[in-house]
Order: sequence, then C-alpha cells, then structure tokens
Amino acid sequence: MKREIRNSRILVTGGAGFIGSNLVETLLAQDNEVVVLDNFMTGKMENLLPFFENRHFKLIVGDIRDMRKCREAVAGIDYVLHEAALGSVPRSVKDPMTSTEVNISGFVNMLFAAQEAKVKRFVYAASSSTYGDSKTLPKVEEQIGKPLSPYAITKYVNELYAENFSRLYGIETIGLRYFNVFGRRQDPCGAYAAVIPKFVMSLMKHESPVINGDGSYSRDFTYIDNVLQANQLALLAEKPEAVNQVYNVAFGERTTLNELFFSLRDNLAGFDPAIAAVEPTYGPNRAGDIPHSLACIDKARRLLGYAPEFSVKTGLAAATKWYFENLK
Repeated sequence: MKREIRNSRILVTGGAGFIGSNLVETLLAQDNEVVVLDNFMTGKMENLLPFFENRHFKLIVGDIRDMRKCREAVAGIDYVLHEAALGSVPRSVKDPMTSTEVNISGFVNMLFAAQEAKVKRFVYAASSSTYGDSKTLPKVEEQIGKPLSPYAITKYVNELYAENFSRLYGIETIGLRYFNVFGRRQDPCGAYAAVIPKFVMSLMKHESPVINGDGSYSRDFTYIDNVLQANQLALLAEKPEAVNQVYNVAFGERTTLNELFFSLRDNLAGFDPAIAAVEPTYGPNRAGDIPHSLACIDKARRLLGYAPEFSVKTGLAAATKWYFENLK
C-alpha cells in the first residue's frame, strides 16, 4: 500500500524550484496545507502559478538568510521539507561565498527556527556530492571521502548541523542525499542547468550537446517521482532508529554520460526524427566533478520502506515527453 502524508501543515522551502514545486503539487493533492518560502533566486513563479487558486496554498516571498522570514514561515507548521539551496558544483566553484551563505547560514536559520517552533520533523535535501573523492562503489551512507567542491562542503556541513541540533535541541531530522534528480519542471536554461535538460534542449534545437570528458563518467540518475516518495516516507517514518539519519535517494543503477546521451536522443527522435542525426561534442572534464556515482539504497529500503518505482529508462521516457510537450 502506498504511504502518503495527509491533513498536515507543511513548509516547503525552495518550493518554486524543480523538486520543491513537485513536492508542493503532490502534498496539495493529498489534502495538506502547504506554505512555500522562496526568494526566486533560482526558483520560478511559473512553477507555483497552478497552486494559487488552492485555498490550502500560501506563498511567503523571502530569503532563508533572513531569520525573521524563517520564523514567519515555520509558524504553525507540522513538518518542514527544506529544499532551498544554491545548487550546482560549477556555481560554487565560481562563487563559493554566496553558496556558503545560502547553503550553510540559511540552513542553520531554518533549522533553528524549526526547533523554536517545535515542528515535528525537519527533512532536508542533502547531496551525493558529499561522497567526494571516495572511490567506493556503490556509495554507502557511512563511508564518505573528502568533498571536491565548495557546494559539496556546504551539503556535508548541513548534515553535521542536523545531527548536532538533534542532540542539542531534540529536533527530529532526516537528510536525503539526492543522486542526480531529473524530471518535469527541471530548468533547462542558464549556465548551471543540469545535464539532462541541457542535453534535451540542445537536441530539440538539433544542436550537439557538449559532454564533459570522454563520456565515461557515470551517475545514478534518479527520476523525480522516486524523490517524492522518499520525502513522504521520511515524514512518515515511525521507527526510532529511522530518525536522525541520512539516506541515499536514488534508483541504484549507474548510467554513463554517453549512455545518457543516446537514450535521450532515441526518446526524442520518436517525436522528431531529425534528432536521430545529432551527434555529441566532447569537451574537458569539469572541475570538482566526481568520476562515478552509484548509490546503495539498502538503508532507505530497510528503515524507510523506500522502493523506487521509476527506473532510469522509464524516467527518461516520461521526462523527454514532458520536455517535448512543454518546451518545444
């Protein structure tokens, strides 16, 4: 039986973003009251427009670096889903100061405000980048290496703060280490767009996507609906040993960038046959990138009941269909 959270008051920080807006949509459909806190630095108002007619939806425009806004946002809240962050390894390499301010100072603001407001649980977006230079595959939660980018450092520091606050203040926390999430509403534009929507947009324009390196780097690409499931299970977890933990959220399958390109090309060619002729261009590896990423999801299966329903193949088929219908 599918487990769903209902009739709760939930704050989604970064709710105008890719993952956040999908969480908002799901939670509203399950009869929850949803509050979004977002400053629209990377989120988009268009992602929230469908929800404004819902009387159970509320938007607070504000920055998690502003403690007053954080306290306003958590007032009367049962649960927090903290998705707000400045993502992207390259962005953090170019501007480590802002990434640190948002991802660490903003995180601590939200965590402290949540414990002040006595929220039931604080579930936050952690990151697979925390594994850093660890060469162990698959990645197991308790074995990490040294971070390879400022972004990775900020996400690891979040985990340390969450664990510390749980001990000091008794707030329940769960961190979800996302592995290369993709799907509907993921932004294809801008210098720091994720690889899948970036490839899709190039292919739809009949342009050659740039693959960093020789295409042998691999990732555990994770469809958005698997992430939605993991967040709900984290909110609903009842076992004492399941709380104050960090979990991998992935499908548990490795895909190289070359394999990804050809899969996207094949899917899109079903809508536009001319795309089948597009070939990739190869460039240098990106600074701060880890070569390979593959998650062990046994801990999430055991303690949360996590059972990802979408494989990379089925997720890519759904995602490319959405992009072709909405962004062409």
